[in-house]
Amino acid sequence: MRITTEGQITIPQNVRKTLGIFPETEVDFKEDNGKFYIIRLKQPKITGNFRKFRGIATVNMTTDEIMNLTRGM
Repeated sequence: MRITTEGQITIPQNVRKTLGIFPETEVDFKEDNGKFYIIRLKQPKITGNFRKFRGIATVNMTTDEIMNLTRGM
């Protein structure tokens, strides 16, 4: 594995899956006796214009009904 000139690495897919790391997941690094560990933080950082609406949806519609509304059918 190589580090880019920007200091970035690619975390292998199997490691991301095992750790539950997905896009926008917050991580931290922990040092213990000269070894470093990547730690997934409990609460993901919510960004974007709609973060205040996260978790408040109360729609009692099927996916097909929602798709029909968004497609103007």
